Amino acid sequence: MPKNGRLVRIFSALEVANICGVVNQTAINWIRNGHLKAFTTPGGQYRIYAKDLAAFLDKRGMNASGEVLQVIIENANWSVLLVAAEKSVNDSLKDELAIRFPDYRIIQAFDWFETGSKMAEEKPGFILLDEGLPGVDISRFIHTTREDPLFGKPYIFLLTNGQSSYDVDLMLTNPIDFTKIEAVLKDVEKQNDAAVNA
Repeated sequence: MPKNGRLVRIFSALEVANICGVVNQTAINWIRNGHLKAFTTPGGQYRIYAKDLAAFLDKRGMNASGEVLQVIIENANWSVLLVAAEKSVNDSLKDELAIRFPDYRIIQAFDWFETGSKMAEEKPGFILLDEGLPGVDISRFIHTTREDPLFGKPYIFLLTNGQSSYDVDLMLTNPIDFTKIEAVLKDVEKQNDAAVNA
């Protein structure tokens, strides 16, 4: 069960077909051909998690129905992934974020391998990335994170010491102005509330 206490919504192949306006066999074919991630019940029926349905719809440029959108928003992962190699920096940022944003779970990563693993496993809604972390092309990382539905299209905040031209949601310099982060988080929460109540 998710941390927020809500049950995870699971769709049948028939429900997916109805949402997408196709016949049941088409949805089954999407699953069998690897286009739509699903699992099978002990009785052999296909079941699809809301997050996987959302990724499928997004990848194909299809709009989510009101029910799917509401389920996705309700089960959104309100977590922040901190990516900084220096443990003292990472720990101090975690402590500050935990105080300022108690409703958000703070996840830490100290290298690129750990970052990829946590992104795939946790699908954080927000990533606070230290530009100084060596070993990867940051521009490519940002592009991949934004384009691959597997990662859930998180918001990316970049902690930089200079003038960077990366396409991120928020640039931050030291000392970090946490009010800027708060403004983005509140804006995202407001958009989600509006989508649920639409």
